[in-house]
Amino acid sequence: MKKISTTSMPEFDIYMAGLGDESIVLEFIKHLSVYEKLSHEVVATVEDLRKYLFEDKKVAEVILGVFKGEVVGFALFFHNFSTFLGKPGIYLEDLFVLEKFRGRGFGKSLLTYLAKLAVERNCGRLEWSVLDWNEPAIKFYKSLGASVMGEWLTNRVAGDGLIGMAGMFEE
Repeated sequence: MKKISTTSMPEFDIYMAGLGDESIVLEFIKHLSVYEKLSHEVVATVEDLRKYLFEDKKVAEVILGVFKGEVVGFALFFHNFSTFLGKPGIYLEDLFVLEKFRGRGFGKSLLTYLAKLAVERNCGRLEWSVLDWNEPAIKFYKSLGASVMGEWLTNRVAGDGLIGMAGMFEE
């Protein structure tokens, strides 16, 4: 972990996760999956996270919120690109704060730090998805000025479907 920001909240700081933090990140992924009722879908391993988050060709980044020496939240994000804006953006894949630490501003601090990072990196936007049943999160995001993009529907192909789709490619 490398400290990247001191916040206005006493004893709460933001760190960039690094090599050696794979277990912490996986623990938070599992906490999030329980909250979202999707724990049966988690197949990520410490080795996967090391390879894709912390080694040479990393594809995403993770920030950790630390309160009084304890990791209480995380955000995993990566860059995307807006063809309309002609600029990169940041896509927030996951944001999670442990239940006993919610309501203290830690999630807000992690999310607003990402907005600051997006501005510093000359990104055109910061975006993320939220499950339609997660009313507390939707209310929280709207309180920060986010717009729910109701006209956009997420599409996903994974597992056997992805393999099948790839098999449709004709060379």
